[in-house]
Amino acid sequence: MTITISVFDRSPDGGKGLARDTRVRWAMEEVGQPYEVRGVSFAAMKEPAHLSRHPFGQIPTYEEGDLVLFETGAIVLHIAQNHAGLLPKEADARARAVMWMFAATNTVEPPILELANAVLLERDKPWNAERLPLVKDRVRDRLRQLSARLGDVEWLDGAFSAGDLMMVSVLLRLRASGLLDEFENLAAYVARGEARPAYQRAFAAQLALNTRM
Repeated sequence: MTITISVFDRSPDGGKGLARDTRVRWAMEEVGQPYEVRGVSFAAMKEPAHLSRHPFGQIPTYEEGDLVLFETGAIVLHIAQNHAGLLPKEADARARAVMWMFAATNTVEPPILELANAVLLERDKPWNAERLPLVKDRVRDRLRQLSARLGDVEWLDGAFSAGDLMMVSVLLRLRASGLLDEFENLAAYVARGEARPAYQRAFAAQLALNTRM
């Protein structure tokens, strides 16, 4: 059964791997499953055809037969639960991997997105110069906590899992800020994620879509 993922026709990041469809591509590559993509323009995201798949008019979506999913975390969890390679077999370790998926999107990502908004959308506001350091410090607090938990191990909980896939994807958003480089073990952790062949294939596929003529 063909799996189709909706992606940005032209990603806002120009193919740097920050769009959330990259997380789904990466998951598919890790479990070795083929998939097709449907490029969606910003205009098409608000049209009925796409809204029938994603009621909030965003990407990505996942289609497999009659099953249609939106929300990146839900999609990656579905992939991980149905194909070997992203979740441990042992029940407790499996639960912890899912826990780290939620931690990535619910605890670590929100202040990072707040920072992105402050830098990109609020830079012209008169209060931005005063607010920006506060937002950066909130991100540092989360990074400090995560760095302490990771320590000197390779992945968050034993072998690489969907939890690491989601956490690395979230942390990649900090590259331009320089904040990640303040935590040597986290910078190395992200680099290990990027070095995985499955990530390299996902990144190359997204880049190719955004650099085509």
